[in-house]
Amino acid sequence: MVVLYQIFTDFARYSKTKYLPHYSAKITLSKSGVFMDNTKVAETIKYLSEQLIAAQKEIRILDAIKWDDKVEADFFKNNCQKLPKIDADYYAKHPLGFNPEDKLSSFYQIENQIKQQLGTMHPAAQIMLHMCQEYRDVVNMLAARGTPQFAAIAKSLYGSSNDAFYVNGPTMNDLANMMNQYAPHLVEKTSNEKDLKKYHAADACKILNEKMQQYFTQDQHTVGVELSDTLVSDAAAGADKIRIRQDAMFSERDLRMLEVHEGWVHLGTTLNGSLQPVCTFLSKGTPSSIITQEGLAVLMELFTFSLFPERVERIISRINAIDMAERGADFLQVFEYLTDKGLSSKQAYNRTVRVFRGSTPDGQPFTKDLAYNKGFIALFNFIRLAIKNNHLDLIPLLFVGKLRLEDIQHISVLYQEGFIQPACYVPYPINDLAALSCWLCYSLFINKLDLNRLESDYAGLIN
Repeated sequence: MVVLYQIFTDFARYSKTKYLPHYSAKITLSKSGVFMDNTKVAETIKYLSEQLIAAQKEIRILDAIKWDDKVEADFFKNNCQKLPKIDADYYAKHPLGFNPEDKLSSFYQIENQIKQQLGTMHPAAQIMLHMCQEYRDVVNMLAARGTPQFAAIAKSLYGSSNDAFYVNGPTMNDLANMMNQYAPHLVEKTSNEKDLKKYHAADACKILNEKMQQYFTQDQHTVGVELSDTLVSDAAAGADKIRIRQDAMFSERDLRMLEVHEGWVHLGTTLNGSLQPVCTFLSKGTPSSIITQEGLAVLMELFTFSLFPERVERIISRINAIDMAERGADFLQVFEYLTDKGLSSKQAYNRTVRVFRGSTPDGQPFTKDLAYNKGFIALFNFIRLAIKNNHLDLIPLLFVGKLRLEDIQHISVLYQEGFIQPACYVPYPINDLAALSCWLCYSLFINKLDLNRLESDYAGLIN
């Protein structure tokens, strides 16, 4: 009976911590039941965090699923009339760089260490446990390249074009269908000299490098922009570099978008995560954090007026292409759809490869490119609700590193207790929320209006 009393007493003390969620600032509970100070907790979190970072080091999703130049050359040699020859044997010739079974075992071991040293209720533990699970899913996905299981796991990680935003709500396809009614007309009406593809990749590198040096004032020696001959996309951000595809051409609008999207957000959050003294896991992202990252990047494009119609058309067309593949269209059918929309054969090929990489040309798609719009909708609504509920303090925390939106409350607790430091690099719309908060307050009211009635009343002013 005395033992039971002691157990319940200890648990009652433990439940007063912010983990559940009222947490005393100075103490936490070790696995032995002895309370220890936050210095020891910080050391434990950092140790486990470093273990997680080391375990994921060899996992390179996009490198593992890319198609080589010979596939492209053969496709055009056959006048774009034959499916690329991609199957499980093709991927088997391109090693992952790690043994899947050993890698799975590593993540199980780290998960067990987290449970033994932090328990399952600590906010850092909950984040890292979820990361372990996602990394295991990624390992299984990559081990299944060229098989139906690859696309099935990808869909569980990145979602489907048929996913609803809420119960019985609109889907990603509904978003794409609506935007397709407006985007082509907006492209036509707003196009001007800023849309001309007049900058070669080398020039783009020079311009963007200057922009990065101006923004990353404390890390100028590590951040840069460089040419690449292996990218499918026009540009991509790595740990400390933005890579530019060496045969790509860019407009003035493209460069501004890349500055904000790849630089301020992707490089910025990577650097912010790497500067964390304790929660170093924030420097690395899982698929669910990629959804948040891409959504945040598109959101910053919107908030800085760097988003433009051709860009919107581009990311919306990715939903359409993925939807076609989910409904059974093969590589040729998606390719023809994109060329019919006015893309060059080279552009259509690159976009279609993004849909089928990791899979087969007649298989189900790799759905990562849904992240841009899926994340945008989630982040936009989160920020509106944070403002509505007087929690502006949560918004800058989105930039402390690579995180998933679902973990923002855990991040907040870790921040309050000093385990997470403020982000060093935060774009101005978030760093100073004055104008943005006013804008979104108005949007909260506008959402209450009957837009169909307004459209009817205002029709005479437009027609």
